[in-house]
Amino acid sequence: MPSSQVELKSVTSPRQIRLGDSDAARPSGLPKHKHLAEAAEEQVDRIRKLQQKLYADARFALLVVLQGRDASGKDGTVRKVFSGVNPMGCDVTSFKAPTEIEQEHDYLWRVHERIPPRRMIGIFNRSHYEDVIVPRVHKSISRQTLSDRFKQINDFERMLAENSVVILKFFLHVSRDEQKKRLKERLEDKKKNWKFRAGDLEDRALWDKYTKAYREAIASCSTSWARWHIVPADDEDARDLLVATKIADTLDGLGLRYPPLDPDLEGIKIK
Repeated sequence: MPSSQVELKSVTSPRQIRLGDSDAARPSGLPKHKHLAEAAEEQVDRIRKLQQKLYADARFALLVVLQGRDASGKDGTVRKVFSGVNPMGCDVTSFKAPTEIEQEHDYLWRVHERIPPRRMIGIFNRSHYEDVIVPRVHKSISRQTLSDRFKQINDFERMLAENSVVILKFFLHVSRDEQKKRLKERLEDKKKNWKFRAGDLEDRALWDKYTKAYREAIASCSTSWARWHIVPADDEDARDLLVATKIADTLDGLGLRYPPLDPDLEGIKIK
């Protein structure tokens, strides 16, 4: 399946940031629903093959940032999209509330130490964007501090990009009804109870405020070196296909190659 049929467009203008409930639905133009999982698996296999080249090539690192509301599917995206990669070349970081030690440092300190080295894929399940979204919603920082942080994040990501870290940022956009359905599943399914927290309902009550915060963060920090991509996430298979295709296409566009044999080893005979 040609990847152009399912291409996620980068956010290059605030006009592209559409976060209404209808914008979370499965996009038209994708394969029929029964073929979505199969199409996603093809892209997962592309990632598997390209990761081998990324690791051997050793010129780049790939950082994948996943943001979204509670129950938007961040965990599921990691499980599906990266199901074929070699664990030795992949690292997942899930950012929780800062610890006491982390709070004694600048807010990017804990993030920088988790940036993947060259040849590796790093995945952020939530990220440094929590430090501009949550404080904005709860009004715990000033507008000036918020503006400063947007600039600092852009400078930070530009520095990473200039040092061979390829950055892909995905906002998994889920509708109110779909989130409600998934939160109810967490309450009713004993295997998912552990995922539910009281704060999920508190955040849901602040839906509109979070929407404004996400919109501002995306608009302020979708740069030429680290673009945001808004992923309709109500349909899990469509979500996985869109994210996997973007990652595979990005890796494919790096011109990855296997290093040649060391000239000193040419002609060597193994007894």
